[in-house]
Amino acid sequence: MNTLLIVIFITAYAAIAFEYPLKVNKGAPALVGAGLLWTVYAAFTGHVEEQLNESISGIAQIIFFLMGAMTIVELVDTHDGFDVITDRITTRKLTTLLWLISFITFFLSAVLDNLTTTIVMLSVNRRLLMRKEDRLFAAGIVVIAANAGGAWSPLGDVTTTMLWIGGQITALKVVKGLFIPSLVNMLVPLVVVSYMYRGHVIASPEKNGDKNDKPIISSFEKVFMFFAGIGLFCAVPIFKTLTNLPPFMGVLLALGLLWIAGELIHVKKNESDKHDLSLAFALQRIDLSSIVFFIGILLAVATLEHSHILASLAQWLDRTIGNQAVIVSVFGLASAIVDNVPLVAASMGMYPLAQFPTDSFLWEFMAYAAGTGGSILIIGSAAGVAAMGIEKIEFFWYVRKISFLALIGYASGAVIYIFTVVSG
Repeated sequence: MNTLLIVIFITAYAAIAFEYPLKVNKGAPALVGAGLLWTVYAAFTGHVEEQLNESISGIAQIIFFLMGAMTIVELVDTHDGFDVITDRITTRKLTTLLWLISFITFFLSAVLDNLTTTIVMLSVNRRLLMRKEDRLFAAGIVVIAANAGGAWSPLGDVTTTMLWIGGQITALKVVKGLFIPSLVNMLVPLVVVSYMYRGHVIASPEKNGDKNDKPIISSFEKVFMFFAGIGLFCAVPIFKTLTNLPPFMGVLLALGLLWIAGELIHVKKNESDKHDLSLAFALQRIDLSSIVFFIGILLAVATLEHSHILASLAQWLDRTIGNQAVIVSVFGLASAIVDNVPLVAASMGMYPLAQFPTDSFLWEFMAYAAGTGGSILIIGSAAGVAAMGIEKIEFFWYVRKISFLALIGYASGAVIYIFTVVSG
């Protein structure tokens, strides 16, 4: 059974990777792969309703969160709220812009999370960069910075959050231990990019190109919706901490509050203007094919988790390699191919706290590796998958342009962390 499951997954994965040569939207093979994987798994094991319901529950939380976050971003964008940032960025050099965007992304993803931050920053990129190639490259750098920023914060990445909640790490210790390696993970690619693209001049989109097609938006409305949207985003981690409810509930609450605020500030406008600034209009701008792709790929990976393929891989690595630093590094590389959540979940089941206590080398390094290793391939992280869907990034374009940068950043940060632990 496991062999058949692996073959189906690899085939679906290949179809996703060759989306553009095949001229088939990546969502289709993701759904077909998920359907076949669960069919085969059910045929060999019998009743899988409980496992499927468990997977759907977790996936639904991610999808609700993603849809809520994307809608908030679109609602802010319809009000030209991101002009608050873009109007203050006047550089025409691509390298300077990438440094600014990277640092904003790095720290914002630690407060929010890497997925939400990626969605926000991609909207900012669209307002700063006209040429598609420049925008795609900036999106790749955003993915690296978002995953790096999320790794050192217990709120920034779902795997770091899992380890934090599970008692494998503590908040203060993981921030202290992973901040510098994560920063290096972002800085090394930026240094390389600064050399590669020195002198490259960007072209900005025309800001008033569609002015006649849009209702007039006051400066107050732009500023209000921007800070209200970002403020409510920032409140989601606080909401989670205070209520112990999953993040998607916080995002949905934030969306509802922003919706009400948007209705109130436009109460005196005519109906046609209000429609173009409404939540209903923002929902129309969401790329639903990306949502469908997300559902398919997460369901597909779930079968690898339930069939214990990932756990078996982890155990084989433990028997074959033995060295914990090398094993965790391989886990990080593997997270570029499959979702890092089940990989970390498998590691938590493999290594008991009695053997590897809280804040040990294994858990801290796992948080770094799983969080940043996903940047190496576009489908290796939630941030990458979101960028792939929003900006229509080709799998092999990312491999050619971004993967090497992400790899050297990952390796550099890993070396820094290992050296710090050894020397300390």
